[in-house]
Amino acid sequence: MTLTAPSPIYQALGLAAQALFVSNPNPRVGCVITAPDGEVLGEGFTQQAGGPHAEVMALRAAQAAGHDVRGATAYVTLEPCAHQGRTGPCCDALIAAGIGKVVASVEDPNPLVAGQGFARLRAAGVAVEVGPGAQESRELNIGFFSRMVRGTPWVRLKVAASLDGTMALHNGASQWITSPASRADGHAWRARACAVLTGIGTVLADNPLLNVREVATPRQPHLVIVDSRLQTPPGASLFIAGRACYIYFAAPIDAEIEARRQALEERGATVVHLPGADGRVDLAALLRDLAPRGVNELHVEAGHRLNGALLREGLVDELLLYQAPRLLGPGYGMLRIEPLETLSQGLALDFHGVERVGPDLRVLARVQGRDRF
Repeated sequence: MTLTAPSPIYQALGLAAQALFVSNPNPRVGCVITAPDGEVLGEGFTQQAGGPHAEVMALRAAQAAGHDVRGATAYVTLEPCAHQGRTGPCCDALIAAGIGKVVASVEDPNPLVAGQGFARLRAAGVAVEVGPGAQESRELNIGFFSRMVRGTPWVRLKVAASLDGTMALHNGASQWITSPASRADGHAWRARACAVLTGIGTVLADNPLLNVREVATPRQPHLVIVDSRLQTPPGASLFIAGRACYIYFAAPIDAEIEARRQALEERGATVVHLPGADGRVDLAALLRDLAPRGVNELHVEAGHRLNGALLREGLVDELLLYQAPRLLGPGYGMLRIEPLETLSQGLALDFHGVERVGPDLRVLARVQGRDRF
């Protein structure tokens, strides 16, 4: 099916985008219910986890407006769920309301759904069409698809640098290379993520908050710290009420490490021992551990060493790069990797977006092939 601008699925996709900062770890879903003549009877998008999904919001809106939805068409950007979670199955709600047809963008990759919602709708006599807006819906939920299909979050590495690639001066100074507009935009990318990851070097050097401050959001992303020797100070500013904090370490457990762990857990952190073969945190295992904790998109804001380690191990899916129109010369680059011998050894990327943000340039570049799952 070829989409045209007036298609209600575009309206549903716009609604789904309104769930960008809201629905994690649930997918961002929008729903529009129309009468046979095209009149919009109700619309909605998925609320915070535990709250109603898009289909229920649209049905409630139609009911509040006094509309009869029997025989109507529901346009929804993801297959209506078919399982009992914190809320009931959306396919059952649509069936009970008398919806005559469902037009859905894409099948839900959650194994608890995975076509079962469509099957129940069809079994109840509801016509089902699948496909319109599939690419847009998948992009909007790339982290959810990654977690469900690959068992790991979608990893987005954010870097702010000069035009010649310097992320910090030789003395560590980095605030601020890019503009206030870029920093606010970066906070919007933080807000859409389920978790923000950084390394112990950043924690000790900057004592950062790493929360969302520049844009309005109903929820704060979790914080993940890679801290091989468990050096995170219990008095660090990053311990924010209501935000989950996961600290991964690799050092052998002895009395001193156990005392540090207890002090951090008393601050509310979840401390996980995850050593790799090199005595550092096993980064691949870390990603696998975050998936069952409901992390769809993982937003990385770290130093050049951890950036390099993630890229070297093939764990980064895309780069979010802000470049300021200035040259800073020698300093700390965006990542630390071993020198390459041939050009063919370089990491191949595809540009997914290049835009001006204030005076700066924002580049979204995806590692080739990482989205083929």
